[in-house]
Amino acid sequence: MPEYHKLVRDGIPELIAAGGHVCITRTLEHEEYIDQLRAKLREEAEEYFREDNDRLALEELADLLEVIRALAAIHGGSPEVLEQVRAEKAERRGGFQERIFLLRVEDGS
Repeated sequence: MPEYHKLVRDGIPELIAAGGHVCITRTLEHEEYIDQLRAKLREEAEEYFREDNDRLALEELADLLEVIRALAAIHGGSPEVLEQVRAEKAERRGGFQERIFLLRVEDGS
């Protein structure tokens, strides 16, 4: 039987059980949870980079967003607070819609 040793979405054990299998899980301690969320963020980002299909790329981005929301909660933020921080930063520094690619910065004198 396969072993995974990784953080999974909350509904995964029920899906496994519905398929007639038994899964063994445990609840992570706080520091382990942070470490595993960070590992999951990396895993989901790698999956996004491997994906060529637009629809599946959006699913990978949704997975990234779910992990980011969980990490935001760890750092004391809700999805609303995270969005507020994002919007404030976009107001100060802009977003990425204009596709600006910085080549270099030269001395202004």
